[in-house]
Amino acid sequence: MSKKYVVRLTDEERAQLRDVVSKGTAQAYRIKHANILLSTDADGPASKDEDIAKALHCHKNTVANVRQRFVEHGLEAALGRKKRLKPPCEKLLDGEKEARLIALSCSHPPHGRARWSLRLLAEKMVALEIVESISHETVRRTLKKTS
Repeated sequence: MSKKYVVRLTDEERAQLRDVVSKGTAQAYRIKHANILLSTDADGPASKDEDIAKALHCHKNTVANVRQRFVEHGLEAALGRKKRLKPPCEKLLDGEKEARLIALSCSHPPHGRARWSLRLLAEKMVALEIVESISHETVRRTLKKTS
């Protein structure tokens, strides 16, 4: 089966990759990706993905993904990690809700209290139906970020 993404390194790229591998001061994944590119070079050894994965202790999909990123986006993209398109969890408070939290924390505390606690602020945000639920830690991080 022919490979869909064939890596052809220039002499300059090959020298740069050998430099990354030989110095050993880069992050481990960059060194591994450099080794993958050097091993998959069509003008060099052009080893099979399974053999490269076994030698470098990674999955064969890693080898295929690095090869694909090199062909589509270039050397720096192949040496780096794939960027996340969106964060693992959505932000609970947008700008408007953060502003309402700050305004609430600056207002007078409830009767019988000297000041707002984080838990009181969280409960009040839910009571005012600004958010469905919120932890006191989220309130703390938001207030710390803004003050």
